Amino acid sequence: MTPFLFTVVVFLISLGAGALGSLLGLGGGLILVPVLTLMLGVDIRYAVGASIVSVIATSSGAAAAYVRERLTNLRVAMFLELATTAGALSGALLAGFIGGRWLYIVFGAVMGYSALAMLRKLGGEARAAVPVAPDALADRLGLHGSYWDEEAGREVPYRVTRPLTGLGLMYAAGTVSGLLGIGSGALKVPAMDLAMRLPLKVSTATSNFMIGVTAAASAGVYFARGDIDPFIAGPVCVGVMLGAFAGSRLLSKVKSTWLRGLFVLVLLWVAIQMLRKGVSP
Repeated sequence: MTPFLFTVVVFLISLGAGALGSLLGLGGGLILVPVLTLMLGVDIRYAVGASIVSVIATSSGAAAAYVRERLTNLRVAMFLELATTAGALSGALLAGFIGGRWLYIVFGAVMGYSALAMLRKLGGEARAAVPVAPDALADRLGLHGSYWDEEAGREVPYRVTRPLTGLGLMYAAGTVSGLLGIGSGALKVPAMDLAMRLPLKVSTATSNFMIGVTAAASAGVYFARGDIDPFIAGPVCVGVMLGAFAGSRLLSKVKSTWLRGLFVLVLLWVAIQMLRKGVSP
């Protein structure tokens, strides 16, 4: 494959990854890292480095639209960023001591766990009828909110619970983000959706807002280590940012049950592929 053709292929793949990542709150890195390594033969460290930069681009492309549409819960995002930023720095430093094969295995295991957690709730959009347990800290911080659901045609109020549990989960998500370069939306969305009881669309939008800050915290470590190749990261960033902007226009129009099902399918596929790569000789 010529360098020009390689650049075009990477750009087109990044375009799709950005759209899907924005729609699901994953940051695009979840799709990019497996595709770059498994299909194009890019070394996983360079793939992770490019993905870290692309996560910042995804957040830039989608976050503004979600904030404008009032889907993003800014109070929740700023509260949880305290933990994800610290975790991202920890993960980026840890990545320098872990071999490539173990990165594949950790990546696959994290994705598999997230998929199974979401699968248990696949038919659970009706859970909104179940009262959310009151939480004094969430009340004091004013984390509750509402959003306009275009698909349902109405304003949807919601309450947030267990913010301290969310804080602990976000440190783990930030560590995984810095370690694997995936933006950790695959962990942030389930944490907000399942533990803190935010609606899935709000979790997705808030995750998109957060992933850029998380990735920026670890990008400097990757750059200093020489793991960011501009010839890979350049077309990845342009493609992902354009795709993220397109995906952000669709979120409010998509059914939450369909979104959850797509989320689970993508996570399961990635988990299987990365685990196979990690355990194969």
